[in-house]
Amino acid sequence: MDDDRLWGFEQSLWTDGPENYREKVDAEVVMVLPQPPYVYSGEEAINAVAATPVWQSAELSERQVSRPQEGLIVIGYHVKAEHDGEAYEAHCTSTIRRIEHEVWRVVQHQQTPVLTKPAQR
Repeated sequence: MDDDRLWGFEQSLWTDGPENYREKVDAEVVMVLPQPPYVYSGEEAINAVAATPVWQSAELSERQVSRPQEGLIVIGYHVKAEHDGEAYEAHCTSTIRRIEHEVWRVVQHQQTPVLTKPAQR
């Protein structure tokens, strides 16, 4: 998967909704999300992500890509997402593996929310 397709794939997971997650997230996925119980796997992870807002926009920056072996891609990035005036920022990683020709699935995803800085006195 080339970089343009890779980043389009990842961005769609922020902006395209639950059916997209079910298509692109592996049944054996492991996720760390910023709500209890924090560490999720399999169907529980897919359901947790499906219950979050479908973001109207998601800007992925600070992009890093690693291809440690054929058919395996690891990415890291910063996301700024918005939904109905609500903003969310996080640092994320995802691991994506090829299942068959042109078929890719997320097998790992992690989000670390950006903490707001306390007001200076």
